[in-house]
Amino acid sequence: MTARDYRDDLASVPLDEPALYDGVLSRRVFAFCIDYLLIALWTIPAAIVVFIGGIVTLGLGWMLFAILIPLVALIYMWKTLGGPNQATTGMRMMGVHIMRLDGSRIDGPTAAIHMALFWLGNAVLTPLILLATLFTNGKRTIHDLLLGTVVVRDRPPL
Repeated sequence: MTARDYRDDLASVPLDEPALYDGVLSRRVFAFCIDYLLIALWTIPAAIVVFIGGIVTLGLGWMLFAILIPLVALIYMWKTLGGPNQATTGMRMMGVHIMRLDGSRIDGPTAAIHMALFWLGNAVLTPLILLATLFTNGKRTIHDLLLGTVVVRDRPPL
């Protein structure tokens, strides 16, 4: 059984199964670090394109530098978290993925809202946003609670 087959079967697995959440919090933290390293790397070619566009538009295109990193992150999250794997590259490397509480898949706009709520929560609550995971069922963060999503392991330990 592949990881994708297992994910498709998750709709029939009760989400109160503790094995689904074993080690999810540390995996999410490591996935975050990997993802934002990748976003930083994707920002380099995007910055080159914006720089060239700024030359072509006589400096007007350089205004995109103000929103370049959030724009790259938004596109990355939209395409990966809202894509067929329901996980960013870092999440896939760490063996976790996101899903709705009813077992259905999330779409691109929901993935973008998930990212925006994460950063808004961090701006307001700083790292305290992770404290919610210590008290919620399924180790859900505040933005997971607001959107009705949960992050589970691809393959729970036996």
